[in-house]
Amino acid sequence: MDRPDRQERRRKGKTDTVDAIEAARAAQGQRQLGAAKTKDGNVEAILALVVAKRSARGTKIKTLNQVRHLGFTAPEEIRQSLQGLSRRTVAKKAAGMRPNPDGDPVAYATKTALRTLGRQVLELDAERKELDRLLARFLAETAPGLLGLYGVGKDSAAALLVAAGDNPDRLRSEAAWARLCGVSPIEASSGKVVRHWLNPGGNRQANAALWHIAVTRMSSDRRTIDYVERRSNEGLTKKDIIRVLKRYISRQVYPYVIAAV
Repeated sequence: MDRPDRQERRRKGKTDTVDAIEAARAAQGQRQLGAAKTKDGNVEAILALVVAKRSARGTKIKTLNQVRHLGFTAPEEIRQSLQGLSRRTVAKKAAGMRPNPDGDPVAYATKTALRTLGRQVLELDAERKELDRLLARFLAETAPGLLGLYGVGKDSAAALLVAAGDNPDRLRSEAAWARLCGVSPIEASSGKVVRHWLNPGGNRQANAALWHIAVTRMSSDRRTIDYVERRSNEGLTKKDIIRVLKRYISRQVYPYVIAAV
């Protein structure tokens, strides 16, 4: 469903009556032409897995930060045992601690807390692996062609499919898809300088997926590396080059996304 008119909300406030009137006026005036997602296919299943995976990742980061902070303020023996460990190993070290209820109460409580947090991190890692396995299965069934493109991984493919939704009739053209992803050019000229920017709106997850694909290709794809070098010699900044690449990639992935959804 399209977002209510913000200017009208600021002028008149928000009530169900005002929202209903604005929706009717928008429909009559054809100001809002967006179609809703049907949410009844594989893409909706992928979205559910993506939400769970993002939640697991965010919780893991918070929990690891708590392990680090406890380690900084822990008794010397515990602090030394955690010092210099990587993010991957610090959780295992914390999960394997053995609190001694008969020893120092601060050390006992700290080790108990660290063990609890460490085990939470390991459980979250196991959950993410299971989510990744299911996500890979759904993506392989839904969009094998999209996954076959250089630089398109599971997370990027999932973000693009979720942005498109299950009903491809929402996207009337490749230009509409580019606008949805926030990579459609808009005029940004001033005086004698004629230039275009990419649309700052659109789906942020899809835009980030295009950015990751572009950066991956810039670092390892020979054709993209040569292109970046040529455009750099022409005076384009790295930021401008990435904008161009994102627009090209959106055009490239569009038929694969439409075929999948």
